[in-house]
Amino acid sequence: MRTREQYIERLGKMNCNLYSNGEKIDRLDERQEGAINVMSLTFDAAWDPASKDLCTATSHLTGETINRFNHIHQNVEDLHKKQDMTRYLCNKVGQCIQRCMGIDAANALNAVSFEAQKSPQAKTAYYDNWLKWLERFQTEDLVASCAQTDVKGERLKRPSEQTDPDMYVRVVEERSDGIVVRGSKVHISEASISDEILVVPNRALRKGEEAYAVCFAVPSDYEGIKQVVHYHNSRKRDHFDKGNHFGYSDSYVIFDDCFIPWDRVFLCGETIHGGLSALLFALFHRHSYSGCKPATLDFVIGLAGLAAEINGIEKAPHVRELLSKLIMTGELGYAAGYTASALGKPEVFMPGMGFVPYGPGSYIPHSIYANVGRCLTGEAVFHEQEILCNIAGGLPATFPYEKDLANPETRALLEKYINRNPRMPIEDQIRFWLTFVDFGLSGSAGSMTYGAYHGGGSPIMEQIAITSQYDIESKKDLVRNLAGMSPRKK
Repeated sequence: MRTREQYIERLGKMNCNLYSNGEKIDRLDERQEGAINVMSLTFDAAWDPASKDLCTATSHLTGETINRFNHIHQNVEDLHKKQDMTRYLCNKVGQCIQRCMGIDAANALNAVSFEAQKSPQAKTAYYDNWLKWLERFQTEDLVASCAQTDVKGERLKRPSEQTDPDMYVRVVEERSDGIVVRGSKVHISEASISDEILVVPNRALRKGEEAYAVCFAVPSDYEGIKQVVHYHNSRKRDHFDKGNHFGYSDSYVIFDDCFIPWDRVFLCGETIHGGLSALLFALFHRHSYSGCKPATLDFVIGLAGLAAEINGIEKAPHVRELLSKLIMTGELGYAAGYTASALGKPEVFMPGMGFVPYGPGSYIPHSIYANVGRCLTGEAVFHEQEILCNIAGGLPATFPYEKDLANPETRALLEKYINRNPRMPIEDQIRFWLTFVDFGLSGSAGSMTYGAYHGGGSPIMEQIAITSQYDIESKKDLVRNLAGMSPRKK
């Protein structure tokens, strides 16, 4: 396993294919610092005796100890630990821990490549290729991002119906030594600080859309790839330092006629498995949300509770009610994810068939509960901001700039007039409100809220998954029976 120092050292040696705000930059650019600090914690935790058991696993390929973010779930306990690891680490940063995309994509591709290789039309040994890549992924303790979301162009048209066919990433040429791909994947979290990018389709596909059914792995600094990067950093402080600097990034990952050798291709043209790879990555990622979203809510609950304490309203009935709503959302999301783990099997839901075995025996979380947990917590993010606004009042919107709070000419006066709780040191109050502003009112706050709502699939996508997979007819039968109605015709 690597250390944070080894991870950062490798980033510094990668090719420069990042662009931001009109500049070409390297991976150790200061704007990357916040995201790198977050990702580095995933390496620290694997070595820390307090968290090593939670954050490491035994590779089913080599028998060696590996970072859990590189592990393929072998049983229910692995699913539980992935969820708990995610919550534990997100609690340390108050936001996304960033590395879950790699583990979620890896577990999806482990199953998809296994099944796709069985096809007589398979264009390469998909699963053999995958196992070769996976062993390196685990042995070298690499960070992978997942590129799934296509630009989608004309939103009501399918990939094959687009005026511009490049609106979904596609294969434009098949060669004896590999494939050439073109298109762009967007909103790709931490692609700029990952070692590898795993690419999977965005949606279900049908006959005539074979070019879009493609899965592969590529180094994030690979020739033929450009990344246009957007940063989301909290404000750096000069006088009221937090002792940490966390942030995150996302990229438009553009494949400009990018050549991919066959040994890095895990699917090419099998539309059924292309759709399943999209479904499975989304499922594993929604399961991860049952760890990260409750952790973010832990932070929100702390913000709300401290805002109420500073304002002297912590015992007000409406505050207790608002806090209870936050607690219920977080713990119901966690409980749904825990149940999805407990009911996990090497099975996937197939329309008209129910749950059927899929993959080499690795474990997949239960789809209904993973989607329920993600939908419950995703729908709540804007209401959480409303609750924080309700409890905090208007102070965060006009809170003084840090330099005014430190200016000798204004400091004493501002400390006098922003003091709301004489039992709490004024410097603690100032540090709290600056952190509150970072979370809810800063330049990155809006992007974080949008990401929490849409990441892993918007609530409408979870609702579609839930209603299409849930056995509603059996519930109708319950009512038919109790009402004395005729049985359903089958």
